[in-house]
Amino acid sequence: LPEEPQPPIVPSCPLPGKICDVVRSERPRSCCGMAVAGLRTAKYQLPEWHRRNAGIFHEASAAGEQAERGRAEAQQLAKRAAASAQRAQQYSKNTLGQRLQDINFWRTELQKEVMELDAETNLLAAQKLRLQRALDATEVPYAVVIDNLECRDRRQPPDLVTDQVERQLLKEAELIRDIRDLLKRTIIQATTQIRSNRIQKENCELDWSDKVETHHIDDKCLGYCPDSTNVQSHPSSVKFEETASTPKSWAQFSQDNICGAEQEKLASAQLRSLISSVIRDASEDLRLQRAAVGEAFDSHCRLLADAKRRLEHHLQQILKDIGEEEANIVNLKKAIRDKEAFLKVAQTRLYDRSFRPNVELCRDEAQFRLVSEVEEIAVFLEALKRKLMESEQNLRNLEESRMKLEKEIAVKANSIFIDAEKCMGQRLRYPVDLEVASYR
Repeated sequence: LPEEPQPPIVPSCPLPGKICDVVRSERPRSCCGMAVAGLRTAKYQLPEWHRRNAGIFHEASAAGEQAERGRAEAQQLAKRAAASAQRAQQYSKNTLGQRLQDINFWRTELQKEVMELDAETNLLAAQKLRLQRALDATEVPYAVVIDNLECRDRRQPPDLVTDQVERQLLKEAELIRDIRDLLKRTIIQATTQIRSNRIQKENCELDWSDKVETHHIDDKCLGYCPDSTNVQSHPSSVKFEETASTPKSWAQFSQDNICGAEQEKLASAQLRSLISSVIRDASEDLRLQRAAVGEAFDSHCRLLADAKRRLEHHLQQILKDIGEEEANIVNLKKAIRDKEAFLKVAQTRLYDRSFRPNVELCRDEAQFRLVSEVEEIAVFLEALKRKLMESEQNLRNLEESRMKLEKEIAVKANSIFIDAEKCMGQRLRYPVDLEVASYR
């Protein structure tokens, strides 16, 4: 505070320069002086009268000077008190104004953090919704893969093999399960982060609400003046509260809330980026695996169709061979019948000639020729019968081959139907893109 001004010096009034000496009277005092306090019954002497008047003047002058000095000091004290009170109140007002600026600064920062946290939470909630939609979109591919595996289990034993298609389908099923697990874990992580965002937002809102109320109180205090009608005396208000914070801890509290909000926003933004990456990578993996399964199906279907064509070609050849073999058997039977007719003729001739009488029963050239004919025909008949048996066996073999080929063709047709019609037809329901599906 500036040095207070010294009170002005008031000049004193001049006192009488000479005091008259009065000769004390030798007259005896009255005995009643004790009864009348301060009064004398005897008359005063003139010097005594002058001395008494001078004493009264002197006391009155001293009292006046003392009163004048007191009034001057009181005026100076009142001025100093008024100036000090004005300065103190102005300083308090300036301090309150600065405090209002600090409160307004932190209130604005907290409000900004609340709005940004709310916006970030909404963005994260939208990403969480994308995750849930992507998870729902994986149900159809998983059902399609399981249906494909179950359909292929109904293939007939010759084609019930662990081929490349089955390996790719099992790989796809495992991939979808892994993706579903990853999406579920990411949804839980997003839910936890949204809860953390809302808790931090609530902390900032409570701090902001306190700042708003405090700003209103201090703004009202700033408007008080000595002429205000709503000011009262509160002697006990000068005591400090035990739970009161310090300016450092007060600012640190808001700073911690803001830092916490910034950390949650950063973690939320990183999680949103992670969610986009997860959905994009999962969609790409599913697309590549779907293409691999489709290629395996196409390759296997071409292989089945080629095998079926070859089997059908062999079946046509077998049917042709069966027809030729049946015709050959008919010809062989006809040839055997024809040879048997010739054999009967020769045998009948030999039989009839055996009835020749006496010497006529001669071993002539005709006899030898007939015997030779019978033997020759018998040899051919035996050869034809063996060939007929071979042809009949060949026909039975051809029939068995025909049945095997027809069965194998039916198996291939069933496998083609399962792979090409059932499985690939079901795969048309497969979502085109998991990332696109997450927005629907």
